[in-house]
Amino acid sequence: MKKLTALSNRIMQRYLPDPFLFVIILTLFVFASGIIFTKSSPVDMVQYWGEGFWGLLAFSMQMVLVLVTGYVLASSPLFKRLLGYLASLAKSPGSAIIIVTLVSLAASWINWGFGLVIGALFAKELAKRVKGVDYRLLIASAYSGFVVWHGGFSGSIPLSIATAGHPFEAKMGVIPTSETMFAAFNIFIVVALFIILPIANRLLMPSKEDTVSVDPSLFNESAATAEVVEPTPAERLENSSILSVIISLLGIGFIVYYFINNGFALNLDIVNFLFLFLGILFHGTPKSYLNSVQEAIKGASGIVIQFPFYAGIMGMMGASGLAVLVSEVFVSIANETTFYFFAFLSAGIVNFFVPSGGGQWAVQAPIMLDAAQALNASIPKTAMAVAWGDAWTNLIQPFWALPALAIAGLKAKDIMGFCVLILIVSGVVISIGLLIL
Repeated sequence: MKKLTALSNRIMQRYLPDPFLFVIILTLFVFASGIIFTKSSPVDMVQYWGEGFWGLLAFSMQMVLVLVTGYVLASSPLFKRLLGYLASLAKSPGSAIIIVTLVSLAASWINWGFGLVIGALFAKELAKRVKGVDYRLLIASAYSGFVVWHGGFSGSIPLSIATAGHPFEAKMGVIPTSETMFAAFNIFIVVALFIILPIANRLLMPSKEDTVSVDPSLFNESAATAEVVEPTPAERLENSSILSVIISLLGIGFIVYYFINNGFALNLDIVNFLFLFLGILFHGTPKSYLNSVQEAIKGASGIVIQFPFYAGIMGMMGASGLAVLVSEVFVSIANETTFYFFAFLSAGIVNFFVPSGGGQWAVQAPIMLDAAQALNASIPKTAMAVAWGDAWTNLIQPFWALPALAIAGLKAKDIMGFCVLILIVSGVVISIGLLIL
């Protein structure tokens, strides 16, 4: 395993480009594929690309807030002590890898946005405290928990088809979550990943000579010193905790109202709302909070620039018919036993170009539902096969890794060598669950 890990890391370090270059290469590849494999002309592909380019603006802002509010909350004194206590439970590099994987899996199962941020922040705290742990593997292990998100409470596909009036209700009806995320095959996959992924990540630990420890300068927290002078009225407000407490109580009051009326139904907006107002409360003063925001916003540049390019790729994949074409190729070679496995694989491939669960389902659902009905296959299981495929290849899709990488201060190529091997292990587990149960 150590030799395989070292080889995978060397390959990724040498050949994996920066995520911005990766999305440009994907754009050109999809552009050319649309011309070659569909009836779309170059003018058509340019049109699809340009019309889709701004399709993720709202989502991009949500992801920026995931990063910023999560970072700010974790940098508050109270949260630092909490993460520090959890990190103190790790007594060795191996136990650090196992603990961060379990925390990330649990957080991502509850809510994918929560898991993305908490996993990376906890890994960073562990790196401060555990000597000799490979920082790249810590962050990769934290990111690996993201693979379970579609099998948990925030899975966009199972939640969508459980909602009356969803786009495909005429084809499949309303499917309760008891037949998708709480079905036996899905519970098996989730439990198996909770057991196997921590062990697999622990086995990926490189030898001592290949271990890359964290750069101590990454965690330097410089405290600015200034001459003590009589504060102005404006400065008194900036350093007053009264306003922070009042506005935080208002925000928390809405959160309580939301949960009373909707139950524990987490979504990205609610997670961001909760993180934002807890951050204001835990920092104590507006000035402390704003200083932390200024520090957090530095890591959001990749999201701001790259997400519009992915929206353009999604536009080309959907409008040209490329996504449907990929699905049809796999469906054509499937039978009623292997159908779920091939649906899973096709979704994993499409996810490279349409890295959005809801967007991918909108593109793939028509062909998958027709095929499932023709093969007399289970509709709920078909939907979950697509969902797991979408989640699976996120492990090597830089799109979703950007928030975690920004928090960690690493590049995609630093963790992708580990993520490729985690992809293989998790792919085997998910495939067994879909084929056997």
